[in-house]
Amino acid sequence: MPAIRKMNNPGKWFLGAAALAATVALSGCTKLDTVSPSTVRKDAADAKAKDQGAFGTVDCRKAKCIALTFDAGPSENTPRLLKILKKEKVPATFFTLGKNHIVKYPELVKQMDREGHEVASHTWSHKILTKIKPAEAREELERPNKAIEKLIGKKPTLMRPPQGRTNDTINKISRDLGLAEILWTVTAKDYTTNDSALIQKRVLEQSSRDGIILLHDIYKGTVPAVPGIISELKKRGYVFVTVPQLLAPGKAEPGKVYR
Repeated sequence: MPAIRKMNNPGKWFLGAAALAATVALSGCTKLDTVSPSTVRKDAADAKAKDQGAFGTVDCRKAKCIALTFDAGPSENTPRLLKILKKEKVPATFFTLGKNHIVKYPELVKQMDREGHEVASHTWSHKILTKIKPAEAREELERPNKAIEKLIGKKPTLMRPPQGRTNDTINKISRDLGLAEILWTVTAKDYTTNDSALIQKRVLEQSSRDGIILLHDIYKGTVPAVPGIISELKKRGYVFVTVPQLLAPGKAEPGKVYR
């Protein structure tokens, strides 16, 4: 995994990691199994579950769906991003940070929810959950849950662990807190460049059906890349959905890891 990078703004630490394989090596001999969106949908259909996820305006069992996700915001770039998404009628999933972000931009969190985006958690202060004590990891996940619920009236059901690092302990804590863990299949590594054309190129090269695109609305070059990404993927027949919509009629289960 790449090391965490310190940004120009004091106190803000972020990471964009390379896309993880379906089975992710963590430490030692530990392996992490992940569940794909197509598997979730199939299992729900086979079980004919009564407690189904929401389809929204599209059924991803039939449509060529893809999910656009943004980590580590909100930031000063987010208002422009929200305008773009609204204009293009594209729902996204925002994995928000607590410290310096949810706290600093509460109205943007409310706007995300109001405009149909999924508000999720990226922890409180971007600590690597597998490198801290379980009690501290629990606090890293509990604090944004409470902050988000206070702002939009509901707790998040999804979280993205920093660096995609998780293990059995984090799975258990997540299950206790009602959180499913969402990784990604596409990364532009936008933490390495402000070249919007390069960010767009990287996303388009990796995108495929049921993909989960990882971007960061905290970096200067990312938001300007979004219109081109949306336009080209729409031309290719993709329909943009939130992560919960990608899984419907299945639902993400707390404590499980999805990719």
